[in-house]
Amino acid sequence: MGTRSAAPDLAAVESLSAGARRWIGRHCGFLDEPAGRAELPVTPRVKALLQLALLYRCWARATGAAGPTGSVGADRTAETVRTRPPDPDLAAVAATVEQVWRSPDHPPLLTVEPRYARQFQLMYGALAPAGLDADGPHRAALAEGVAGDLLTPRRKSPFLHLETRYYAELADVKHQLLDYPELYRISRLAAHTDGQPLAELDVCNVTHTVFHLSDFGFRDPGLGEADLAHARDRVERLTEESVRRGEWDLTGKLVLAQHCLGLDPLTTPSGAAALRLLAEAQSPEGAFPGRSATDRVPDDATAVHFFRKSYQSTLVVALATVILLRPRASASGERPPMRSASGERPPTASAAPALGGAR
Repeated sequence: MGTRSAAPDLAAVESLSAGARRWIGRHCGFLDEPAGRAELPVTPRVKALLQLALLYRCWARATGAAGPTGSVGADRTAETVRTRPPDPDLAAVAATVEQVWRSPDHPPLLTVEPRYARQFQLMYGALAPAGLDADGPHRAALAEGVAGDLLTPRRKSPFLHLETRYYAELADVKHQLLDYPELYRISRLAAHTDGQPLAELDVCNVTHTVFHLSDFGFRDPGLGEADLAHARDRVERLTEESVRRGEWDLTGKLVLAQHCLGLDPLTTPSGAAALRLLAEAQSPEGAFPGRSATDRVPDDATAVHFFRKSYQSTLVVALATVILLRPRASASGERPPMRSASGERPPTASAAPALGGAR
């Protein structure tokens, strides 16, 4: 598919979002059901549950349907719990996340794969939903994860450094990590390599850098005018390439990255083509049967195989569209800018507009 496709209208994007959210809501419980625990490998299932918690956090924030998340401080008490959201799909996601985060059986699974253990523990603590007991399992997992040098710059790639900084901020734990502006400057996204082939750019690295800088679109990414133009150019070119290749998972991430950088994917040529690609690929049930057109699940796939192949792409589209469809600005017309570790607000360009899985 080229990038000159007619732009989808808002109703089409709303339908795309509703389908993806409906499929996730109906099937996410499998991740913590006895059958899912038996059929799914442990580490991919842990990753999928962390992704689900991130979706819940963003979905609830975008719709105003739940209390605050992203801190393990005193605000996470029973008094902060609101009634279960009226959206049945969001309520299903909330129920699964809350069940897992309350279970003492889950934290040991975070450390099954040693190379991911401490990062998983940090994310698990940071993504705990509001209303958990102050001494719940997530607190002990977080404390174990941040022990040692995890929250220092020691031997971290720029991308891992940025991801750790983001989740440390959500968890409200003290750290010695670099500030966001400096982390951007050393990122792959910031590198000005003229003529660099698109194949050498890691789409996940680029998009997640944007997500962490902008808190998934809930704050200004804090880039100056030149850096913002550079980031937008990279993301738009990557979107064009992903559309041409029929890559549903990466295309969904790039649509969200455009939005986080202040672009409107409904009107940029690459964004419009991306949304149309996704709308055409979505199954009647709302799922994306694979990560790409060349990775499509065969018609005779078992239910478990279909779930494992479809979960990642479908969750990405649900996440991207629920954020894309929210109002971009607050009543004041601006999103809160990011803060440095010292609490100071870095300068932003006045012209800058607002705004892994069970394999």
